[in-house]
Amino acid sequence: MSAEAASDSLVLVERPQPGCALLTLNRPRAKNALSLALRRELVRTFAALRNDDQLRAVVLTGAGDAFCAGLDLKELGSSADPTAAVVPGPEDDPVLAVTSFPWPVIGAINGVAITGGFELALACDVLLASSDARFADTHARVGVLPGWGLSQKLPRLIGLSRAKELSLSGNFLDAQRAEAWGLVNRVLPPQDLLPQALRLAADMASALPEALAAYKRLIDDGAALPLAQALQLEKQRSADWARSLAAGAVEERRRAVAERGRAQQSGL
Repeated sequence: MSAEAASDSLVLVERPQPGCALLTLNRPRAKNALSLALRRELVRTFAALRNDDQLRAVVLTGAGDAFCAGLDLKELGSSADPTAAVVPGPEDDPVLAVTSFPWPVIGAINGVAITGGFELALACDVLLASSDARFADTHARVGVLPGWGLSQKLPRLIGLSRAKELSLSGNFLDAQRAEAWGLVNRVLPPQDLLPQALRLAADMASALPEALAAYKRLIDDGAALPLAQALQLEKQRSADWARSLAAGAVEERRRAVAERGRAQQSGL
């Protein structure tokens, strides 16, 4: 596993396998709280990864025993302009950096994901959680309203009343209940979290690159629309895509898919 950043960097970048990058928020003593410097470094990191022609998937996690404790409240409390932190510009917005990234981002939630850290987790395409993971939305207790999507994304994932229970109480949600409520895809022993996240990243990275990015974009764009409009969007993009297919390409890929399926079955 080759590191591309010094251990004192705020975001560690590693290349554990072809096509994949592992990003680690690296403020473990502060529970990876999102200081301005960390937010900007994460934005710059995702911007740099956009230019990597070999990259196809990213795993995002936190150093130490936390994923991310949210905005750095000490820094926020001493700021002359708290609005800039709560509703940042593009250069300071880590959630925008994740949601606009063209390739899949898998969140490996290794500990607490609180408030802004919860929002950062929700920006990922897929969430895998350690059995030690816990989620909390403390906006109402801190006295700010979310600006990175939590109030709108969470109800769509787990239902309106469950989202209100979490956000209006500020109580923690443990990993097992998060899985039962559909917030995370699965819960894993701590030692298995990164290996399983990287395995999933490798599976995604092995898909056709042009289809991988287009499919992610189709899902995200459709999710922002009413169902009838989303179905029309799918039909239109499917037709546009079909017109670009080369003769014989689908049959060749069908054989590759069938071979992969047989190999996976034999490995069970």
